[in-house]
Amino acid sequence: MRRLLLLAPLLLFTVGCGVVQSAEDKATDSAREVARKAGERLYGQRRRTAEEVGRSASVIDGVEVMRVTGTSTHDGDGVDVIVRTSGSGHKGWLAPEEFVVRRCFTVRVSSDADWGEDPRDVTCPAGPPLTFAPAPEAPRLPYEELRAKLPRMPEGGRVDEAEVRRALAALDLDPAIRTEVKADGARVGVLLSVKGNNFDAQDCLLARVGPGATEVWVPPRIHRMPGEGGCTVGNALDPKASPH
Repeated sequence: MRRLLLLAPLLLFTVGCGVVQSAEDKATDSAREVARKAGERLYGQRRRTAEEVGRSASVIDGVEVMRVTGTSTHDGDGVDVIVRTSGSGHKGWLAPEEFVVRRCFTVRVSSDADWGEDPRDVTCPAGPPLTFAPAPEAPRLPYEELRAKLPRMPEGGRVDEAEVRRALAALDLDPAIRTEVKADGARVGVLLSVKGNNFDAQDCLLARVGPGATEVWVPPRIHRMPGEGGCTVGNALDPKASPH
């Protein structure tokens, strides 16, 4: 009996150490899961620079960007982002205490990366998290100006594509605004658009100049989503049906 009493503190100490270790492992796994989900958020085939990837990572909840290496997602091995995340576990039996850790992981963002790729454990770099300047705002698309500049053709007339192009040149558009003009019989279609992020609705203006009618409009949001084909010059000539 006495031997059992002597062994009890040792057993409690051993089990207690196991609980602490288990809590730390659980907290680390929790922190790793935050990093893994960040990798899923950053996943995609669109070409992005290292700065764009770092900026995107820095606005994810629970993530601090400690280092960014690489040039772009499509060059070499892509972009490596070291992120610092937190995780928690619990230790103790009768009165469990929260065990919190902060860990760093490398998330790879590349055109050939796999979805849900596990982040690698790394030593946290010294120094504070990186900060990034806000992304430049997209230029405003000149709806009223475009409407005022485009030519008006009478019924029975034929639109001159060169005249439409001259009207666009007179707008002195921001270089970030892409233009496309296409003639189709007596009509000319016009597209003005800015580069999207392949996730949100793209900004674009459509116009159609034809005998008796010159129209300028913004396609419905659902048509401006990636893959919907709303921001094309073809949609200017033959608009998709409005969603119900």
